[in-house]
Amino acid sequence: MDFFSTHLLSLILFLPAISAVIMLFLPSDARLQRWFAFSASLIPFILTLVLWNRFDANAAGFQFQEKYTWYAAINASFHVGVDGISLAMVFLTTFLTPLAILASFSVTDRVKPYMMLFLFLETGMLGVFLALDLLIFFVFWEIGLVPMYFLINQWGSANRDYASLKFMIYTMGGSLGLLLAVQMLGVLFGTYDLLALYQQWNSLSADTILMGMTVGTVKTIAFWAFAIAFAVKVPLWPFHTWLPDAHTEAPTAGSMILAGVLLKLGAYGFIRLVLPLYPLEAKIFAGALAVLAVGAIVFGAFGSFGQTDFKRLVAYSSVNHMGFVVLGIAAAGLAAGTADAQIAMSGAVLQMFNHGLSAAGMFFLVGVIYERTHTRNLDEFGGLFPLVPIYGGILIFTSMASLGLPGLNGFVSEFMIVRGSYQPLTIYTAISMLGLLFTGAYILKGIKKVLHGPMNEHWAHGEHKLTEINLREILVMVPLMALMLFTGLWPMWILNIINKAVTALF
Repeated sequence: MDFFSTHLLSLILFLPAISAVIMLFLPSDARLQRWFAFSASLIPFILTLVLWNRFDANAAGFQFQEKYTWYAAINASFHVGVDGISLAMVFLTTFLTPLAILASFSVTDRVKPYMMLFLFLETGMLGVFLALDLLIFFVFWEIGLVPMYFLINQWGSANRDYASLKFMIYTMGGSLGLLLAVQMLGVLFGTYDLLALYQQWNSLSADTILMGMTVGTVKTIAFWAFAIAFAVKVPLWPFHTWLPDAHTEAPTAGSMILAGVLLKLGAYGFIRLVLPLYPLEAKIFAGALAVLAVGAIVFGAFGSFGQTDFKRLVAYSSVNHMGFVVLGIAAAGLAAGTADAQIAMSGAVLQMFNHGLSAAGMFFLVGVIYERTHTRNLDEFGGLFPLVPIYGGILIFTSMASLGLPGLNGFVSEFMIVRGSYQPLTIYTAISMLGLLFTGAYILKGIKKVLHGPMNEHWAHGEHKLTEINLREILVMVPLMALMLFTGLWPMWILNIINKAVTALF
């Protein structure tokens, strides 16, 4: 039991990858492969529940830390740990992965490599949330790209080659600056350990000379190297153009994980690295960050409203929702140490969690109707509610959570971000309300085009007759819907842990 407690994070992190390797030796029975992958992905989730149960929300700093020498020559170590912020993200990742694998049971083409890629992807994502060493952080950051590239490239729709290449080039291009800045910090301080860097980096006075430049200049360059890498991943406007293509071409479960977890890596980078390592720069450039965030909120909503492809509509909604996360982060950077910063930052972390649930649900529901109709064109649907009443009810519920209806999860986090950002960033927050208005418009447009109006008779009869959502698909949605409702009615179950971690951060 002592070994189990000491290595709990390593078990959560590496079990999916170990399971993927074991899958290599399974016989070519697709049913067995599906159930093995699903069962294997449930184990990290169960371990995360154990971790949640043992986590002490009142203890300061990181818990369950493990540290082993990894690359002694440059003083890099395998160092992992969790606080309330990373625990929420680990829970989201281990919760969504089994659901995405269950959603993939309809995949019949090359089932074994497909399932293995999902398990490798889970390890890559978890590594980013658990890493307390900059080099390890970067390694896992890049590892997560590879399985997603192949999932889009091999199992995607018609334009998948273009979309997967664009996804790879954008994310890797953004990461180049991040790698250089990470290397610079390692060279300057002789360590990549985050906890050591927090103290050493911020103890230098701004006029100290480093590498022929003042610390202030070096920090500004490094700040923007980090910020752009994370802005591409979030994605913030104008770095967002890879996202609609990647989402539209990705298989359904790929879109669920891409929207549910991968986008959160960028926002998590802002919270874990940018704000603690560059508090002064975060304050100085908060306005610039807020401009990009408001651009994502407003243009994401406008872009979403203008779509006729159901999946692209949901994809642009992710740009809109993640813009709110970054607005909260910008406000927290500007007003660090105040109650507003605390509320905005807690709201941003909760919004990351909430968007993970609602976006995964929305992409899955688009996939459900696409599998039956082989079209995502909203103009080809219409009046489908009488044909698929259960699907329609689930779609309306999930859409309302995405819209931010009071009583469901989206409302709590967006309210907190707006409340926390209003004082430090009044004008930006006021403009972002335009995006919030259009959030209602594009969500209602999607519901109206699919479910309401005169019925498209094409789907009512014969070989094209639309069939109701099946039991497996309902089982994917039920946990998501339960958590959306529970978080909307009683957000303190997760906010309590997030708030304590945010207080420690500042």
